[in-house]
Amino acid sequence: MTEKLLSGKIALVTGASRGLGAASALWLAENGAHVVAVARTIGGLEDLDDRIKAAGGQATLAPMDLTDDGAIAHLCRSVYDRWGRADIWVHTAIHVSALTPAPHVQAKDLDKVIATNIRGISRLIANVEPLITPSDAPTAIFFDDDWDEKYASPYAMSKAAQRALVQSWQAETAKVPTAVHLLRPKPMPTAVRARFYPGEDRAPLADPAQEAGRLLGSVFS
Repeated sequence: MTEKLLSGKIALVTGASRGLGAASALWLAENGAHVVAVARTIGGLEDLDDRIKAAGGQATLAPMDLTDDGAIAHLCRSVYDRWGRADIWVHTAIHVSALTPAPHVQAKDLDKVIATNIRGISRLIANVEPLITPSDAPTAIFFDDDWDEKYASPYAMSKAAQRALVQSWQAETAKVPTAVHLLRPKPMPTAVRARFYPGEDRAPLADPAQEAGRLLGSVFS
């Protein structure tokens, strides 16, 4: 039997219950990785698990809120205790607040966007970095976008901060084995995009599964 591209690899996917996160998790599993799938939506994770098993892959489900520092630390410790490392981290978890003009942004909406999209990813990097370091090819993958920022100032602000954080980590790891990637998918018919473009014709948009294959394939092939 031919060995698969990622056989023996442990892949952590945060935001794995739908969209590009679920598609990435499935692609990783189809290519031989054992996927640790993380998201808040239990039903979405269970559906992903069914799809991975149907494709002959393996997954461990970890339903949790990624703004919970204790849960993140416990997850990474559990992965380390079981496998001694993770090899790949793919992050797609994102929060989009209600669209509103900048002067009308509510403090509660701003706080939730900051908690997930800025503070959450920062704490994830702090916890996941030592988990992937023991790998012979530690890899972290993030995704960027260029959507219309009108009426979405909290989201746009948080994405700019997230981009700066990832690019800083890229620069800091330039001379070490850890590979940090910031990839840009084509527009896809995701629930997040529907918040920005209600009523859009979704037919021309890229399929998340094809985008996962294109983007992850460019990293691992």
